[in-house]
Amino acid sequence: MRDRAPSNVATTLDPADWTETRAQGHRMLDDMFDYLEHVRARPVWKPMPDDVRARFRESVPRAPSSLAGVHGEFLDHVVPYALGNVHPAFMGWVHGGGSAVGMLAEMLAAGLNANLGGRDHAPVEVERQITEWMREIFEFPSSASGLFVTGTSMANLIAVLVARAHALGGDVRRNGVAQSGVPLRAYTSTAAHGCIAQAMDLSGLGTDALRCVATDARHRMSLAALADAVAGDRREGLTPFLVVATAGTVDAGAIDDLAAIQTFCAREGLWLHVDGAFGALAKLSPELGPRLAGIERADSIAFDFHKWGQVPYDAGFILVRDGARHLDTFASPAAYLRRETRGMAAGSQWPCDLGPDLSRGFRALKTWFTFKTYGTDALGDMIARTCSLARYLEERVRAEPALEVVMPAQLNIVCFRHRGGDDRFNAALVADLQESGIAAPSTTTIDGRLAIRAAIVNHRTEERDIDALVHAIVELAAAKAITD
Repeated sequence: MRDRAPSNVATTLDPADWTETRAQGHRMLDDMFDYLEHVRARPVWKPMPDDVRARFRESVPRAPSSLAGVHGEFLDHVVPYALGNVHPAFMGWVHGGGSAVGMLAEMLAAGLNANLGGRDHAPVEVERQITEWMREIFEFPSSASGLFVTGTSMANLIAVLVARAHALGGDVRRNGVAQSGVPLRAYTSTAAHGCIAQAMDLSGLGTDALRCVATDARHRMSLAALADAVAGDRREGLTPFLVVATAGTVDAGAIDDLAAIQTFCAREGLWLHVDGAFGALAKLSPELGPRLAGIERADSIAFDFHKWGQVPYDAGFILVRDGARHLDTFASPAAYLRRETRGMAAGSQWPCDLGPDLSRGFRALKTWFTFKTYGTDALGDMIARTCSLARYLEERVRAEPALEVVMPAQLNIVCFRHRGGDDRFNAALVADLQESGIAAPSTTTIDGRLAIRAAIVNHRTEERDIDALVHAIVELAAAKAITD
């Protein structure tokens, strides 16, 4: 007979006292509400002291701690040193601000602890509904497929793999790329995100199989350069198969001429994928949507809800026009994943048939809550307002003699610099500004010069945050000039 567990050893991880846990949970929720409500009163970011950092080098805990005690550590040592992208003055990189609604939805999803790899349950239907909404927004056919992933980097990889299978046939999954003997070539612009090259690497095609073509003065892919590159490769006996256009380049927010590129791809028999990490959701805005003309004819689109959509991290998405090709690229029947017509194993096709993950979190719920709570009209207005704020920042920079615009606002990104110093001076200025906690832009390189890059993504950002950014840069630069 099996020995019984000692009476002092817990046989479950559920609380011994639900009342106490409930009270502590309410305190934790209230603390996060307070954090979001009063975030403007906090510094955007502050450096982590050595003694705090050392706490994250401690050995694995063997003995239990109280929930209240661990929560206290979180408040003291995690919250004050977070990146700060929920703050309205965070303008570094392209990070969304999240929302209280999304936070609550994430809590509900964690309570259900649903695995969205497959099977017949409501959370999968929520994800399917999001896919249907995306078909409607991007004007894709009912046969299009969609899948939540960690972010656009993974979504771009999935698109490359689907395009690869389309070019080489299903045998590539069994025989590999080398066995095909077909020298595939893909194309993107020099302004594209680095994850495109990474996707080529991970797909087995190699980064040398990616041609980075020139851009115009506004950082949009040059159609003439693309046509020359494709024609040149065909003359060399290579096989062009994929073009990755960008809707919202990482440096300048540029949108490639998607309609013209799609027409070219259709004529040349090339798969058109659009990396729309943040820019694709401009479709929600009647003001901005026309700039994406042609995206509705793409073969696939990758984008993030956790950027302009303000959904908490992470919530990336891939939409593929030909759902059958998407399915053929990833479906892997196995006895332990047997599909039935009834019971829990019904509901085919399963999300795991459309990507590499079998264990998948309920990312769809926070997106579903966000769209249903706010509606696309309000989300589109918010997106347009961030672009309006970028234009306001550009005006403020142009009005300040000490500053100069390096790349004008095309969407929500402005690149500028201080006239009084070189690249090292401007880089140090950004670091000083971040450490001040006043505002947090980032840096990039535009036409060989380092630029201060402000990306207005957060729905909380207002004109006063733009004013504070400009004022702080001018003041910090003046102080540096005096000390130097």
